[in-house]
Amino acid sequence: MTEREILVLDGLNCANCAAKIENEVNCIDGVNASMNFAMKTLTVESNRNFKVLIPRVEEIIKRHEPDIIIRKKDNTIKKTNTFSSKKIILLGTGFLLFIIALLMQNSSWVNFALYLAAYIILGAGVLSKSWKSILNGHVFNENFLMSIATIGAFAIGEFNEGVAVMLFYQIGEIFQDAAMDRSRKSISRLMDLSPDYGNVLRNGSVQTIAPEEIGIGETILVKPGEKIPLDGVITDGTSNIDKSALTGEYAPDAAMPGDEVFSGTVNIDGLLTIKVTKSFKNSTSEKILELVENASAKKAPTEKFITRFAEIYTLAVVIIAVFIALVPPLLLTFAKDSASGGLIEFLVRQTGGWFDLKGLLSIWVYRALTFLVISCPCALIISIPLGYFGGLGLASRNGVLIKGGNYLDALNHLETVVFDKTGTLTKGDFEVVEVVPTGKYSKEMLLLAAIEAESNSNHPIAKSITKGAPQNTNAFNVAEYIEIPGLGVVLNRNGEKIVVGNKRLMERENVIVPLDIADGMIIHIAVNNVHEGYLVISDVIKDDSHHTINMLKKMGIKTAMLTGDRIKAAEAVAKKTGIDKVYPELLPGDKVEVFEKIKKESSKNGKTVFIGDGLNDAPVLASADVGVAMGGLGSDAAIEAADIVLMTDEPSKILTAIRIAKKTKVIVWQNIIFAFSVKAIILVMGAGGMASMWEAVFADVGVALIAIVNAMRLIRMKIN
Repeated sequence: MTEREILVLDGLNCANCAAKIENEVNCIDGVNASMNFAMKTLTVESNRNFKVLIPRVEEIIKRHEPDIIIRKKDNTIKKTNTFSSKKIILLGTGFLLFIIALLMQNSSWVNFALYLAAYIILGAGVLSKSWKSILNGHVFNENFLMSIATIGAFAIGEFNEGVAVMLFYQIGEIFQDAAMDRSRKSISRLMDLSPDYGNVLRNGSVQTIAPEEIGIGETILVKPGEKIPLDGVITDGTSNIDKSALTGEYAPDAAMPGDEVFSGTVNIDGLLTIKVTKSFKNSTSEKILELVENASAKKAPTEKFITRFAEIYTLAVVIIAVFIALVPPLLLTFAKDSASGGLIEFLVRQTGGWFDLKGLLSIWVYRALTFLVISCPCALIISIPLGYFGGLGLASRNGVLIKGGNYLDALNHLETVVFDKTGTLTKGDFEVVEVVPTGKYSKEMLLLAAIEAESNSNHPIAKSITKGAPQNTNAFNVAEYIEIPGLGVVLNRNGEKIVVGNKRLMERENVIVPLDIADGMIIHIAVNNVHEGYLVISDVIKDDSHHTINMLKKMGIKTAMLTGDRIKAAEAVAKKTGIDKVYPELLPGDKVEVFEKIKKESSKNGKTVFIGDGLNDAPVLASADVGVAMGGLGSDAAIEAADIVLMTDEPSKILTAIRIAKKTKVIVWQNIIFAFSVKAIILVMGAGGMASMWEAVFADVGVALIAIVNAMRLIRMKIN
């Protein structure tokens, strides 16, 4: 049996280290691990003994990040203090000593001592982390890069730049942490569905306790303005319910006794008494929270590429830096001794006239150190997963639950969207759309006869006919009523024989049906074997179905519909909505077969999506590149079966999901291009001596900060 444990890593600030921890834990046999850097959590899944496994995982974490505090995840959000008094005092003291040393501007040992003191105060934490990592066999991380660069600056006499780099690195780290904390809080607020308490009736009194402690069958009171803590059924009271936290739409629904309500929604204006039907762990809000929080486990291809790239990149830049520090000085010294003129002599002169090896080493070591400071890959590793996580959070806020960045990414490559009909494009709610007399009966008499005949049937079409009929319509002798499965009903009323049903029933009862009957779902009515008219029954098409199909086609996406309904009814819906292709009269097994054929028509990278209404469409949802379930509110089956859950019954929510996917892609690629471009330019400048360590600090911390802020824009974006 597979178990799962979520570990919170307090103090995790290095995205590169986080990626390495995830990779190493995944190397343990039988373990599937996923790091969520945005929320500082590591999810571990395995069928191994967790008492043995978790200590091994913790040992891996400590080897990479010795100062991290590891704890099991609970439902509380641990507050962090980015601008702590200790940090401010250390930063302020180091900055003051640095300014005094700069103002002295002499080469005395006092000046050196001030620089050294400032450096130790500002860099002690970085040096300590770097040393611990080296002892644990993990050399190439941002702490090592900063340590070697600043120590190297001191070694070649650039004291002020060594301290300045550490100072601005620390300032940048503080602002970077502040941006990350703000991002985490924003994401947490998006997922803040679970209330902190519930008012439960016990032993004749109201007790306020945690929702986890309230059991199924107990009665809770929810006051106006409070969140509903658990799923249940209203037993007393009426109110309006705000479901926007789950559906993304603020449209209060009236609720009264007998109605089902869901945890995470808000009681607006009335006192409600609710009987609990689900435990806290199985409540709607908790399932959604778990889904959103675990979405980061399914990473988009871009995230996976950047993680793999960072492993090679860090080692490569260190090798290049060593090359920059040693090879050019040796080549130029050799050139000076052997060249008599020409291009080589000209290049030698451009180095500033230092022809001794010591001078050349000083210049090129400085350039190599600048190169190292620039090279840290954290900007990429932080901003890309944060971009996807922001997209997932934005989707959740808009009533679309996407189970991973990979599915978000797939929405950018849609070629075909295949819809189920009933409950997806239509409401699954039949109604009488036309009453057509063909004999002496008026429309009213015809409809009343049909209502009387169908009033004792539970068939969906019978219910659509009797909807809204006055009570006690069925005041007849039941012995005179016969329901014939698949055909209709026969009723003897006051000596009259009333037959209501399909054409096959009319033929069985020897009733002649006019030839010019309209297409569609037709219910015939005959009295004493004479055809008196018919009703046209239709499944009501949802208000936004046509708009959804039209917008998909404008995007260049093909559409199709799979249904078990008859050809005429299916074609009628397709015509009204604008669907490209219709596949009617399909059994569940046939749907999978047809869907696989549609998938094969897509290009190599093209994605085919199926949108259905949950459990009934589970086989097709499972075979789709992306399975989308409609109307997930309160539906465990829909949440479990699909890759994306639209929390309302609106097919247009798929358009919302596509827009969010496109915006996420734009943000992610903005960060990739920006980070690579800035780093590439300053790396070349640094290697060529045109950039100092000041520009290097910006290229490292500054780029990361800008990329984080850019990714955070997703969280607060508005989707049209």
